[in-house]
Amino acid sequence: MIRKLLACLLLLVVAGCTHNDDVVTEQAYVFGTLVEVSVIDDSESHAKPAIAAVLARFDQLHRKLHAWQPSDLSRLNAAFARHEHAAIDPELAALLTDATAISEQSGGLFNPAIGQLIALWGFQSDTPQSRIPAANEIMRRVKAAPRMSDLHIENGIAWSDNPSLQLDLGGYAKGYALDESVRILKAYGIRNALVNIGGNLIALGQHGDRPWRIGIQHPRQPGMLATLDLHDGEALGTSGDYQRFFEVGGTRYCHLIDPRTGFPAMGMQSVTVLIAGLHAGTRSDALSKPLFIGGVEHVQDSAARMGVSAYLAVDAGGKKTVSPALATRLR
Repeated sequence: MIRKLLACLLLLVVAGCTHNDDVVTEQAYVFGTLVEVSVIDDSESHAKPAIAAVLARFDQLHRKLHAWQPSDLSRLNAAFARHEHAAIDPELAALLTDATAISEQSGGLFNPAIGQLIALWGFQSDTPQSRIPAANEIMRRVKAAPRMSDLHIENGIAWSDNPSLQLDLGGYAKGYALDESVRILKAYGIRNALVNIGGNLIALGQHGDRPWRIGIQHPRQPGMLATLDLHDGEALGTSGDYQRFFEVGGTRYCHLIDPRTGFPAMGMQSVTVLIAGLHAGTRSDALSKPLFIGGVEHVQDSAARMGVSAYLAVDAGGKKTVSPALATRLR
């Protein structure tokens, strides 16, 4: 956990933890990770209420979307396990509909329906376990083949055709929260800010007379792999095997589960995507997952299918693959 927090901090290289040069920064711990909101404003009294509103919204989403603690999502999962229909609010319905579309676009590599597999591997807890599940338990859940298409939502009611479907939005919620932070900051009249949720970042405006300069965490060494300037409306999302993992017999098992095999994906150390435009935060979080799970040999095709032009992939051996669109941006 300490290493994870340090990694998050290393990704933010322009703002301190106090009011300095008109940068007001607040930190919190939500979504199981460190969150940092940095706002540039001449008035601290103007910046702080905006940041407080963002952090309050993050807490609300944390309590709404948590996969294993009491939440709207966990109550929905409990109903599905009982073969029951359940009421669903419009926001959660919209999120799950969007997640279903992304899952289909990814060919099922992004699959929030495999919560049972994630729990089996011990990643639905604050501290990962250190054991490999029994092979028959893994295969039983793989053969059950829960998919987002098993989920149905109509007139405020949700149900599932597959009782093995258990929703886990851990690969989506942080990105949605980034988009929500921009919406709130703009509503408060904030024009320049940087929001960092565990290494997923989004920029609003710029840092003084230049863009926000951020760093990409090296997946194996202390410090940064590269830096780049993040422009207004751009979001950066990273999926890596260095944040939540355990080791057995010298093999690393991370929280990014391949739904085809039921095992953690092992072909990559990290994948970073740079996304601009509508829902940049959500897309930067979700779209890095299928690129990571698909492996380096398919990263170019996967990126093209997902509409990702700017990416940096580090394979299991440490070899870097950078798309031309991102290569010109990196230092």
